[in-house]
Amino acid sequence: MRALGLSATELGPDGFLPPSPEHRRTLLDSYGLRGIGGFVPVVLHNPEYDPIPEARATLRAFAEGDVETVVLAAATGADGYDARPVLDGEGWKTLLGNLGRLLAEAGDFGRAVTLHPHVGTMIENREEVDRVLDGSDMPLCLDTGHLLIGGTDPLDLVSRAAARVAHVHLKDVDATLAAQVRAGRLSYTQAVRAGVYRPLGRGDVDVAGIVSGLTAAGYDGWYVMEQDLILDGEPPAGEGPEAEVRASLAYLASLPEGRA
Repeated sequence: MRALGLSATELGPDGFLPPSPEHRRTLLDSYGLRGIGGFVPVVLHNPEYDPIPEARATLRAFAEGDVETVVLAAATGADGYDARPVLDGEGWKTLLGNLGRLLAEAGDFGRAVTLHPHVGTMIENREEVDRVLDGSDMPLCLDTGHLLIGGTDPLDLVSRAAARVAHVHLKDVDATLAAQVRAGRLSYTQAVRAGVYRPLGRGDVDVAGIVSGLTAAGYDGWYVMEQDLILDGEPPAGEGPEAEVRASLAYLASLPEGRA
């Protein structure tokens, strides 16, 4: 990441960086990188499960490690992102109530918290995103790829609710593969393996329009470049993810607004 000129990173999956906030911060500092967020899947819809103790431990670790933003996902409670249950009225009431509780907890720790609509979680499609917007005050992580795959036009969401966006994951997506996921012809995992995520500027997401719209609305947060891949082996040096990250960074550098 440092060799590619990146100045900040999210924490990645468990085990990618040291679990100790102090050790993690020391490691990032040694590479000149700033920890700006981390993806945290939590079960929010189960009336028999209280997510607050789990979330409080994460918030404390983020505060101790000087990590700015908890990127929350409404986990299903099962492994993977290829299937999910349907929420009933009680589940929705529990989920929305827990979002309010978590927002208050984050404030107590001086951390930002956002909800990340994500394929294979309880908040995936446009109806569910709108229900969160209407039923809670939770800010959103605008993940341009997951939104599009789930059926929400991210540019339209920016036009309707830019004030609710507090963090951004920039992805580009092959819309044909995304449509096959929505139709049930491909699982999410199969689509990732097939290359549903493209380098920025090479897919069907209007990345430039989204950045422009957010800037016009006063957004001054981070744009985190993400491109999920499934690797079956070690790519040659300078190829694979490294080449695609470089292409995405070159595209971002061509835009008049934003920072990555």
